[in-house]
Amino acid sequence: MSAQQDKVNKSPQEWQAQLDPLTYHVTRESGTERAFTGKYHDFKGVGLYRCVCCEAPLFYSDTKFDSGCGWPSFYQEIEGAITELTDTSHGMVRTEVRCNRCDAHLGHVFPDGPPPTGLRFCINSASMTFEPQDS
Repeated sequence: MSAQQDKVNKSPQEWQAQLDPLTYHVTRESGTERAFTGKYHDFKGVGLYRCVCCEAPLFYSDTKFDSGCGWPSFYQEIEGAITELTDTSHGMVRTEVRCNRCDAHLGHVFPDGPPPTGLRFCINSASMTFEPQDS
């Protein structure tokens, strides 16, 4: 499955009308939810994680792992789903990850994940929805 879809552009007012305050803060203002509070941090469902703003596919559940960091962690994104940006906020240099379709802030990626990629996509639950796999 490819994440290549038409770009989604909305005004801040349109996003505010669509999203609850926490989701808006996380996805549109590059905020974060508190560690261990998100609905997916310890979630074990089988299926597909999508962008809460535009429904673009982001991660398959079989790439999710328990990193112990307090946020859902994945070792691989769906091809074409993510845009990476340098984030120098909070006095450090990190790699921010955004939805490639609507530019929603999702979280950050770090080079300390498991094989086969060695990556840890640390993602806010508030930035995703979950679609269960059909049995």
